[in-house]
Amino acid sequence: MLFFRSEERVREWCKATGHPLRPLVRMDQLWDMAQAWYATRLEASARRPQPAEMRMILGRLGLVEEFWDPLSDAFRDSPGGSSRS
Repeated sequence: MLFFRSEERVREWCKATGHPLRPLVRMDQLWDMAQAWYATRLEASARRPQPAEMRMILGRLGLVEEFWDPLSDAFRDSPGGSSRS
């Protein structure tokens, strides 16, 4: 994960390094996602959110593009993407 001051800086970095621009997440969205994702982490019954729960969390944050879908492989085989085994 890389952090940038602005979308403009992200675009400059992508252009300079030849990396494709991917969907972005703002720091406030990242913070809200972490709070929802790990809300029950200290409870004995804590578990990872299931795909439907992930979609709900991400959807509330406005992260609805296919990139954020936990069941999507849209970026897996694209340039700069990572393959899952």
